[in-house]
Amino acid sequence: MVFAGHIETSNQLENTVVSIRLSKSIRGYSTTKVNKPPMKILLCDDQAVIRDGLEMLLNLEKDFQVIGAAQDGAEAVELAAQKQPDLILMDLKMPIMNGIEATREIRAKFPNIKILVLTTYDDDEWVFDAIRAGASGYLLKDTPRQKIVEAIRGTVEGKSFVDPAVAGKLLNQVASKQTQPTSILTDKLTERELDVLRLIAKGINNSEIANQLHLSEGTVRNHVSAILEKLNVSDRTHAAVIAIQHGL
Repeated sequence: MVFAGHIETSNQLENTVVSIRLSKSIRGYSTTKVNKPPMKILLCDDQAVIRDGLEMLLNLEKDFQVIGAAQDGAEAVELAAQKQPDLILMDLKMPIMNGIEATREIRAKFPNIKILVLTTYDDDEWVFDAIRAGASGYLLKDTPRQKIVEAIRGTVEGKSFVDPAVAGKLLNQVASKQTQPTSILTDKLTERELDVLRLIAKGINNSEIANQLHLSEGTVRNHVSAILEKLNVSDRTHAAVIAIQHGL
């Protein structure tokens, strides 16, 4: 009986140890946080003081990582290929290669890289050419720091940010070219894709579109991809411009 009792006690002890270890393992697993990798940002500006200042300010954000800085458009193209940033903060008027040319080349080679213009120039042609080249947004350098931070986060998520000082020019340009009938869109897109495109034109992101249309976010992403392909554009900004231009 003593021997049997000893076996029973030993088994109970072993089970207790296993339970304790399992409990610790579960607790450790449940409290482990899966951190998202920081957004990788490349700076492009021909003024060193601007590059250094932006790098210092943006690195204060825990979810940002400035991975490089270019002093002209040609260097930005090279660094984009090497470092594959999530977003490039792009100046426009620079030597060797300007920001328009760099944006066009980078977007053609690396369509997943977002480009947010940050410049002092609000002339009509700079604005229109930057958007045509593939920029996802357009900010002026007097934009408050927090607005720049919000624009970077939003642009990476697929939103478009345009400085109020230039937004009116862009809309006027689009409105002046509303010569093509909406039937061009209805012939290319399904009814559901038109619903999605209307919301894209309002600057709404995929998550919000999914909520409004009672769809999964994955389904919305598929619709967006189909829309971009059918309209032969590379990003949401250009799709939104086409939607407004056609009176959608």
